[in-house]
Amino acid sequence: MRIGIIGAGAVGGVIAALLDKAGHDVEVAARGAQLDAIRASGLQLDGAWGSHVARVAANETLTLTADLIILTTKAQDARAALHANNALVNGTPLLVVQNGLAGIRVAREGCPDSPVAGALALFAASFVAPGRVTVTAGAATYIGGESPPGRATELSTQALSGAIPLAILDSASEGTRSASADPSVSSLDGEFVGAQWTKLIVNQINALPAITGLSAQDVIGNRQLRRIMTASMREAVRVGLSAGVRFGSLLGLNHSLLTAFSRLPLWIGQTLPRELARRMGDTPNPGSTLQSINRGQTTEIDYLNGAVVDTAIVASAKAPVNTALVTLVHEVEARGSFYSPAEVAARVSLHR
Repeated sequence: MRIGIIGAGAVGGVIAALLDKAGHDVEVAARGAQLDAIRASGLQLDGAWGSHVARVAANETLTLTADLIILTTKAQDARAALHANNALVNGTPLLVVQNGLAGIRVAREGCPDSPVAGALALFAASFVAPGRVTVTAGAATYIGGESPPGRATELSTQALSGAIPLAILDSASEGTRSASADPSVSSLDGEFVGAQWTKLIVNQINALPAITGLSAQDVIGNRQLRRIMTASMREAVRVGLSAGVRFGSLLGLNHSLLTAFSRLPLWIGQTLPRELARRMGDTPNPGSTLQSINRGQTTEIDYLNGAVVDTAIVASAKAPVNTALVTLVHEVEARGSFYSPAEVAARVSLHR
């Protein structure tokens, strides 16, 4: 099938290369040095899922009519990317693979004639250099979605099976999970939104590497930073619970475990980030937010920790740790240099 991918960074590049390897006709929309490198030498994939050079079509915007569009830009770039590609995208089945909570809503607003679904890419990928991406840790990809009130014709399980090559991602990620067998609004909505929130808790690993320049493993290995990460994760769970969220089951986490975690003393709760570090393995994982910092790009922190802060305001909850982390990431973006662990600890107040 013909598949267009908007955003050929770390996650988009991995997906594009896997689809090309499986024999699909892939076109990517990319920019700058990444676009030049893909055109000149192809898209090079290596790491946990093997090596492949994908000779895919590459342009600033999509030029070919596709059977499926996959949106993999950073959350803050989604609206503009959909607008730039609207002539070919609107009306085509659209799969949104992004961090945060707003991806499906933004896609529906930008492409009102497209059936939309969402995906959570749980594998860890890094943008090594223009034209080269690597998988630093393999994990499953979760696909689902929800239909808004009054709109019954979203991407159902049957449509997903026909339009999205699940087997391609499954073979790479050791168990891609599709949407619920029941394509009704209630079953898809509750499951996917809860899964997005669980992913948002896991994505708490991103802020501190972006602030310090350290890998996620090194951050978790540092006592001061590990305590801050634990506090931010615990706070995010509490905010979600205040907003009525029921967390989905991902990466061994579920609603019951996260609820218990939110109530644990800080020193016990540090078991969770330690377990996440163990699962990452030995290959340094910079996290997507630090990768953006290193490339001189605006980060998606407002859609990660910032989503927790925004939800706290609506739910009349408190999120001082996440607020502090958002502020520090924006300061690093502005000043172009990192903070030491001691400086971060001095700026973030913790409550047991």
